[in-house]
Amino acid sequence: MSEKIKIVLVDDEQLILEGIKMLLSAQTNISVDHTATSGKDILEHLEKTNADDFPDIAMVDVQMQPMDGFELVEILKKNYPDLKIIILSSHYKSSVLGYMIKLGVSAFLPKNSDKKTFIEAIEAVDQNGMFFTKEDHEMLLSYMNAPSRKKSLFENDETLTNREIDVVKLICQEKTNHEIADILFLSPRTVESHRQRILDKIGAKNTVGIVIYAVINNIHTIPIKL
Repeated sequence: MSEKIKIVLVDDEQLILEGIKMLLSAQTNISVDHTATSGKDILEHLEKTNADDFPDIAMVDVQMQPMDGFELVEILKKNYPDLKIIILSSHYKSSVLGYMIKLGVSAFLPKNSDKKTFIEAIEAVDQNGMFFTKEDHEMLLSYMNAPSRKKSLFENDETLTNREIDVVKLICQEKTNHEIADILFLSPRTVESHRQRILDKIGAKNTVGIVIYAVINNIHTIPIKL
């Protein structure tokens, strides 16, 4: 039997925490290992968590006090770059979507989502690194097509080389540096250099940002939840 997907929940409303935990309690493949009512609480918890028990996914509310979800996500992605993050929000706007994608968030769920969507999002993020609905995709494209916004998501206008595009395509296929090196007949160190230059050029923080860039620029297609 495969290991459970380990989740931590962060929301300053106790009722929301209890509701989501109850919603997921019947899932045999998902485990809610910790709930926190503040950014400070979850950061302290993660500092004390060993590697074997470390969560796979953090579900984070955007509107919290005194540390809001934006600040918390920045800290989480800096300190724990492999931790996948699902944003919970009652305020679902394209500006929030664009900003969070740049930070490397894997999915966005309105708090009024049904149980089926919650479970699908968690499983997709665990398996594929992200979860997009058709509405997310349309909102992102609209955001990117707005001249005043495009610069703020991927700030650098430098063009990727053909080799860098090859690397991007393989990153989107979830290939490791060693696998990419074997496929392209390169050394792993060269692949790592390409990966870093790609991040620098497009202004992304991590692999999720690379994948989003690839989707926007028709380099890669991801499954969209209709």
